[in-house]
Amino acid sequence: MTDAEIDGMSFEDAMKELESVVGKLEHGEATLEQSIALYERGAKLRAHCERRLRQAEERVEKIMLAANGEPSGTTPVEGL
Repeated sequence: MTDAEIDGMSFEDAMKELESVVGKLEHGEATLEQSIALYERGAKLRAHCERRLRQAEERVEKIMLAANGEPSGTTPVEGL
């Protein structure tokens, strides 16, 4: 899967793929080269998930702004 394909993934799909990568690494059945490739892929997926979470947090904060543009008491979103 290419970087562009990862960029097009939803948060949920990226998390599932990341969990799959972690599972493969934990089982230790991959060769050294395969493990390195899996690790690189996992790092890209993790970064993608973090970007998606930041975007979601920013959207929630914008929703919470009062009509005058002042924060109406933004509260961190649980888990973000």
